[in-house]
Amino acid sequence: MPPFLTIALTTLPALLFAAGMLHLLPRLGPPGKAITAWLAHAPGLDLIITYFTAAPMILGLIAGVQLHSGSPWLGALLGFVAAVCAQAAAIVLWTNAHEFANRKHVKGPRIVHVLNRVVGPFNNHAALWWSALAVPVFWIIRVAEYIVYPPLTWLVKFPKYNDAEWVNVSRHKFDGLVGHDLIWCLYCDWMTGLWSLGSEMLRNLESFWCPIRFHPTNKCENCKHDFPDVEDRWAPAESGMAEVVRRLEAHYPGPEGENSWWGHPTRLSVSAPKKDKPTDE
Repeated sequence: MPPFLTIALTTLPALLFAAGMLHLLPRLGPPGKAITAWLAHAPGLDLIITYFTAAPMILGLIAGVQLHSGSPWLGALLGFVAAVCAQAAAIVLWTNAHEFANRKHVKGPRIVHVLNRVVGPFNNHAALWWSALAVPVFWIIRVAEYIVYPPLTWLVKFPKYNDAEWVNVSRHKFDGLVGHDLIWCLYCDWMTGLWSLGSEMLRNLESFWCPIRFHPTNKCENCKHDFPDVEDRWAPAESGMAEVVRRLEAHYPGPEGENSWWGHPTRLSVSAPKKDKPTDE
């Protein structure tokens, strides 16, 4: 059998089997429900996401190199493409099976029906699949949250976070959300949480190392939603390093406590410098 088919036909049943087990677990009584609950939050969810997204691609690359007798680069590419094709096929097969098992919900109100009318079926589905290209990027960001940020909590005393409060999924509990709508809503559920956690971590980095407003006013406006400190706590762009140092010394007075971003809840008892009128507008 050609290496491409070998990898694809090995990956596809492995993904479908795992999906079936996830459906079976809640029906195994309290132990199964406990495992299901653990898998819905980090770190359990990270294992599931890795199994369904990154692992097939990585293993496909490795298997492609080993199975292809010619160029290892061509083998790696074919192995990667075979794994991605298997992932796409698994989504399509699971979607149809889940909708077949939930016919009453399929006939009811659905997100996909509304958006198909808004932008057209082709545009809606093509855009969804195109957005899946970001999955490896989000997975890498999640790995960075595990590797890069934790050492900073003891090196410079950044606050620690309970990842499970951010990285989790719950939309599978929503009544009537099935098949196509469910799989893409779970994608957004996972993506939104890990991105928000990453933004929270970045707030600590920015306010600690670079508390200087951006010179273009519109960039400050665009960034203030993700970095609230930029609006009135960072040093104005037209000030000097003395002002930056003054603010750093005011907000990070000593080795005690956490060095969180200046608007963090742990800062409620910390007095910030008086709000300055931006000078770069």
